[in-house]
Order: sequence, then structure tokens, then C-alpha cells
Amino acid sequence: MIATSPALAKTLVTALPGDGIGPEVFEATRRIFEAAEAPVEWEVAEAGAAVFRKGIASGAPRETLDSIARNRIALKGPLETPVGYGNKSANVTLRKHFELYANIRPVRELPGVKTPFTGRGIDMVIVRENVEDVYAGIEHMQTPDVAQCLKLMTRPGCERIIRAAFGLAQAEDRRKLTCATKANIMKLTEGMMKRVFEEVGPDYPDIAQDHIIIDNCAHQLVIAPEQFDVIVTSNMNGDIISDLAAGLVGGLGIAPSSNLGDHAAIFEAVHGSAPAIAGKGLANPTALLSAAIMMLRHIGAFETAETIEQALFITLAEGENLTGDLSPRGHGVGTDKFVGQVIENLGRTSNLPSRAYRPLELKAWPDRTAHTEPASRELIGVDIFLESSLSAAELGASLTAIAEGSALRLDSISNRGVQVWPATGGRTFLVDHFDCRFMLNEPAAGNGPQGISDLVKAIGQKHSWMHVEKLQRFDGKDAFERPQGES
Repeated sequence: MIATSPALAKTLVTALPGDGIGPEVFEATRRIFEAAEAPVEWEVAEAGAAVFRKGIASGAPRETLDSIARNRIALKGPLETPVGYGNKSANVTLRKHFELYANIRPVRELPGVKTPFTGRGIDMVIVRENVEDVYAGIEHMQTPDVAQCLKLMTRPGCERIIRAAFGLAQAEDRRKLTCATKANIMKLTEGMMKRVFEEVGPDYPDIAQDHIIIDNCAHQLVIAPEQFDVIVTSNMNGDIISDLAAGLVGGLGIAPSSNLGDHAAIFEAVHGSAPAIAGKGLANPTALLSAAIMMLRHIGAFETAETIEQALFITLAEGENLTGDLSPRGHGVGTDKFVGQVIENLGRTSNLPSRAYRPLELKAWPDRTAHTEPASRELIGVDIFLESSLSAAELGASLTAIAEGSALRLDSISNRGVQVWPATGGRTFLVDHFDCRFMLNEPAAGNGPQGISDLVKAIGQKHSWMHVEKLQRFDGKDAFERPQGES
């Protein structure tokens, strides 16, 4: 007798089969759902390579976006970003269009999947902020040889992902949340995540909390992965360590993922489209099926989710009908036989129990521009970034002369974050990108005196500048970092 979730109305889900092996693993998942009487109906939509070929640069047509907006939930296979046409990742398009700020990556030992870490009891979740950080994609060539990528992290963004991680820990009855940052180096951006974690933590007294530097986190994931329960981290850090963690338990080929926001949720396999085996009936559907199990729990179909998960666990543990990527060379079976075995095992219980799950409740965020007005705000200077082939001493002399008699004075010049004027005695290799820090003779309010624009204009007559950053104090605290070597 198959246990199904009683009295649940069917949920309409946008299905994005995807590219390469995507349609095969989606069909495998659909068959298992049908056999398990999962309370789901599918609305098939298009994204990825076929859309790019139609000249739609985002990789996701309006019809697909409308379908997800209506249904608020989607299951997505792997999507290609083809080379030579299209200029966006369809995956990124979907995340950003629906503000899917929480990426959830469960990492658990699976029965029958042998790795060097088998038997260590690995069972963790990595919660990755999904829309901010360097992945905002704001990049500029500052000079022909110097590129800049802005790392944008916001207090609301940090609080959203941290509260989501605490909420997930509660929903899955987990005991500890670890915040992983690079706050020792990036004190304003990564430091913001650490500070918000410490501010929010007291709201969750039932969850043990600690902080770890991200490089040590990567080290500890390899040395003692069983110590982690839930890890929350920023976008790029999470991108890296979630793939690392997946490697501990068998790789991306079996790794599921969910992307959650206030208005939609998209569940997906992490692996690529594997064009080399597409259409050959060899694909392993474990990752997409596991993502679909996460989706069932998201809609409250807990019993059906556990029924399918247990059937998958038994199939993997018995090891008789596994796809080639999970079998000794020459002993793998095709997708259809694997799926048939999972269906045959529906209703059985494995030796590995499913975790207990409760609904994950995300805090609803107001639909307005987030803004905090400090009690006081002072402008104390500007950083003017220049392109120049001069030495630091020559540039310092030139800018000092230009600033003479103005509302500002040249304070320092740095090159790639190291002070080079006034000289500190260090030996810095110079590139043609200088951060020239000017301080106001008297702190000012608002955008400061006319003298700032006059200074920029005067500098522009002799040097090539690319942008200006205001140096501010909020509530009496400096809102900027100082270059290495500045006293």
C-alpha cells in the first residue's frame, strides 16, 4: 500500500524539462510521481537552449515567466547557456526575476553511493544567499588592463537569508547553524553578514550558533564534515562550498537544490545537461527526483515525499539496478530500468530513515524600497579613481598641486588596495589604476560643497578619471575601509 498525503488538492507546477538529459530525467520523475499518486499536475514550459535559438536573450520567454508567476512553483531540469548566441544564463534570469534569494542545498550520505567519506554520517544543509554579492554582475573595465566587480551586500539581504537558515533549521529539527564569512578581510560586506547573524541569533535560542571563516569552513568540510548541521553564507562562498560538499557524498549528479523567495519557488537538479549522453536513455534522475521530493515537502505533501524518498533509498542501497554513474563499469542499467525499480519499491521502508520535516515558514518582507536613515550623516572626503602611467610620487605631486586652495586636500594614493603615496617603504607593483583619497578640510552634510565637483573637473583636465566614491560617516562611524599601509 503506497502512503500518500491525504486530502491534498493537486498543485499545478510549472515544469521546465530543460536541455540535454533534462527531458529524460523529468519524464523519469513524472513517472515516479504518477505511480506514487503525488498531488501534482504539470504545466510544461520552455527555457534554455531552444529559447536562446529563438533570439530571446534571457533564455526564458514571457510565457514561462507568466506560468511560474501564476503557479508560484516550478521544477526545473538542467539549462544550457549556449556559446555564440544568447548573453544571459537562463538560471540567473529566473533567480533574479523572481527574487529567489534563498538557495537550499541538502548534503546527505545516500545508501549505496560509495565515496571516501562513506560512514561519516554526513547530513547537512548549505543555505546560500542567491541574488547579491559579486553575482549582482556589476562589472566595469576601469582601464584596458584593470577590471572591477562590485560586491554588493545589503543588511536586508543578509537578514533574509539568515532568518531563512534559522527557519530551515527549525523546520528540519536541526540543532546548529554556522555562519561562514570572510569578515576578517572584507569587514564591511562579509562583516555585515556576521554582524546581522549575531543580531538576529537571539531570536532563535533553541538553535546553537557559531561563526567560521569561510576558508577554514572549506578545510573543515573535508577534515570533519560531520560537525556541520546547517551552514549559511554569502552568494559566491555558498556557490563554492555547496559544490565541495556535494562532492563528499557522491557529486553533483545526485545533488538537489531549491531556490526560494517571497513570490515563487524553483526546485532543480544541480548537475549540467550532459549532452554526451542525451537521448541515450542512460541518465541518472536521482538529482531531479530528489529536488522534486523537496518540492513535495514545500507544498505540504510530506507522506508522499517520504514514500518516494524511501523507495529511492532502497533502490540505491540494494544496488541491483543503478545507472552507469553509480555502478561498476559495464554494470549500469538504463534510466527506464532504474525508474522501474524505484516504482517497484514504493511502499517499502529502508534502513535509512527520512528526516522529520515541518513546513518551512519564510518571513514575509514588505514590498517597498528598503531604507535606513542614520541619525547623523557626514561627508568627510572622496575617493577619485584615476587611470595614469605616472609613478606614485609623480601623481601625488600633480594632484597635490591641483587640490591646493580647494576645499579638499590629497590624503593618500593607493594601488590595488595598498598605499603607495605617501611612500610607506613597501615594494608594490603598480598598475595604471589609482585610488586617490581626498579629505574635506571641514566635514560637510549632503553631497558636500561645490568644491568637490570643481576638483573633479580640474583633475579631469590633466588626468583620466573613471569614478568617484563619497567617504561618509554614519552615526559617527567611518563608512569606508582604509588601504593597506594607511595609518
